[in-house]
Amino acid sequence: MAEVTMKVNGKSVTKSVKGNTLMTEFLRDELRLTGTHVGCDTSQCGACTIHVNGKQVKACTMFAGECDGAEIGTIEGQAAPDGTLNAIQAAFKEYHGLQCGFCTPGMVMAASSLLKDNPKPTEAEVRHHLEGNICRCTGYHNIVRAILAASGQDVPAVAAE
Repeated sequence: MAEVTMKVNGKSVTKSVKGNTLMTEFLRDELRLTGTHVGCDTSQCGACTIHVNGKQVKACTMFAGECDGAEIGTIEGQAAPDGTLNAIQAAFKEYHGLQCGFCTPGMVMAASSLLKDNPKPTEAEVRHHLEGNICRCTGYHNIVRAILAASGQDVPAVAAE
């Protein structure tokens, strides 16, 4: 067991963890932040996407010990403290960017990372950025539209691909 300290969604946490504890397990089991979903455990689906020191990562690829001293952002930290949705979350709601909702936390976290680095992405740039996040329900069109809307751009009809 090792002690890890990190800031998660702005709050400092210290816990003892086994060396093989994945960040997905740490967030879900130790901190009860269950918005970070475990879809594949093999870094294929993106449902576990979080931010570590401002970088988009898949939580199933990191051990909690690797995040000692890090700033962690999860889907639970995206909304305002009063529960008001941020621009990305509101756009996902308005443009129907979800169906079953399983991939949505990872998609929102990926979108947040994209818009931080590229505030006005093209449709092609959004699609390219989302290549590591899988949705089995929507066909991506409304997810892409939501991200374009969240960037403050006009939302055209998204081409079928």
